[in-house]
Amino acid sequence: MLVMTALALVALALLAATLMLGKTFYSPAEVAGVILGRDVPGATFTVGRLRLPRAVLAVLTGACFGLGGVTFQTMLRNPLASPDIIGISSGAGAAAVFAIVVLGLGGTSVSVFAIVAGIAVALTIYLLAYRGGVVGTRLVLIGIGIAATLNAVTDYILKTAPQWELQEAMRWLTGSLNGASWAHVQPVLVACCVFAPVLLLKSRDLSMLRLGEDTASALGVRTERTRIVLIVAAVGLIAFATAAAGPIAFVAFLSGPIAARLVGPHGSPLVPAALVGVVLVLAADLVGQFAFDTRYPVGVITGALGAPYLVYLIARTNRTGGSL
Repeated sequence: MLVMTALALVALALLAATLMLGKTFYSPAEVAGVILGRDVPGATFTVGRLRLPRAVLAVLTGACFGLGGVTFQTMLRNPLASPDIIGISSGAGAAAVFAIVVLGLGGTSVSVFAIVAGIAVALTIYLLAYRGGVVGTRLVLIGIGIAATLNAVTDYILKTAPQWELQEAMRWLTGSLNGASWAHVQPVLVACCVFAPVLLLKSRDLSMLRLGEDTASALGVRTERTRIVLIVAAVGLIAFATAAAGPIAFVAFLSGPIAARLVGPHGSPLVPAALVGVVLVLAADLVGQFAFDTRYPVGVITGALGAPYLVYLIARTNRTGGSL
């Protein structure tokens, strides 16, 4: 509870900073007035129409990526079993690029393509990895292979894209909160309301799966049925978040390990991982907007944070002789 309270306070502070900071600074009283529905000259448009949807989308996507990532990592007992490593985000990205470049679609249509593709890729990986059960290492390796294939498809499509569509596709692939509106927020909010409670209700069974499939079965967990429910809920969160903001790199990958270190081996990592995801996205968005002379999308900052950790994790596993 102490860790979750601290993370929530950090997230609230970052949220407040996101709403107040910009070309024009607005005081906490002015921001609160806009949120409460009062007409505040200047702030009503800037905060209410521009900054607030962006901040809310950052909170929702961070929570979705954090919850989805830690579910896969815990269920498969492998820190590399994250949706952005095993190909689910790559599937959504390839579908979105195909929709933008080849079909000339935009807006909601691109989001639908990304959601359907993310779910389809997750199902394909699961079926290919299933051999009387799912082993984490096998699923990770199959997922990495599928991700490489999908990334090659994406690169080929981008190579043939016209200039304008190329810019739109690259903006989406980078992972960005620019241009966020309430139309982007609503589907992600619905996904959170539908899928997050499922994961929270299954948190005990998820904790049992950390002990191994045989032990979980002995403790009364219907392992395959539980695994399917967890995968559907986690993929739903990841797919809707990716459709709204693009595949923001490494948030799903980083949130679980950070949360696990904070809460230790005995507590459930779900809510802490969601809060860590929120903190990562909000902090990265602030850094991308204000820390440099050029504004960078949030995905660039999270990618710069996550890539060194991925290298460290693989090097540590290789050094200790462990298995991925």
